Amino acid sequence: MKRQALKLAASLLTGVSFGAAAMLPTVPAAAEPVRAYGATGMLQAGLGLALVLALIFLLAWAARRLGLQPPGSSRLLKVVASAMVGQRERVVVVEIGHTWLVLGVAAGQVRALHTLPAEPSSEAVAAPPGNGFTAEGTFAEKLLASLHKLNKPGKPG
Repeated sequence: MKRQALKLAASLLTGVSFGAAAMLPTVPAAAEPVRAYGATGMLQAGLGLALVLALIFLLAWAARRLGLQPPGSSRLLKVVASAMVGQRERVVVVEIGHTWLVLGVAAGQVRALHTLPAEPSSEAVAAPPGNGFTAEGTFAEKLLASLHKLNKPGKPG
């Protein structure tokens, strides 16, 4: 009886395993190998990274060179004007409080050349608070003036 029970158990396991094998997904015998590009892919990624880093440094240099700073970044110190005198030398007018300092800037050194009382800047006088445009000569004003000229009724003559 033990042998019959073992044979019955073996046949049940065999039947279950065939049924389970039929339900499991099969892997194709000839799977397509994954292509590895190695040096070409690394070179392309490296060049892309170098291009992005170069673009970031170029934009940072341009912003520094053009003096682009967020408005109100420095309330104590403000560069009023700057002029190149030589290849590495420049004269800079800096406003500190109500005083203008004329500075000579060279490689590794800064010297005070002259001190002046601060004059009201033309931007502060002409600019209305808030929008940063000068009151005279803006595109909107010129457009309105030309529209008013066109809309004026003709003089009887």
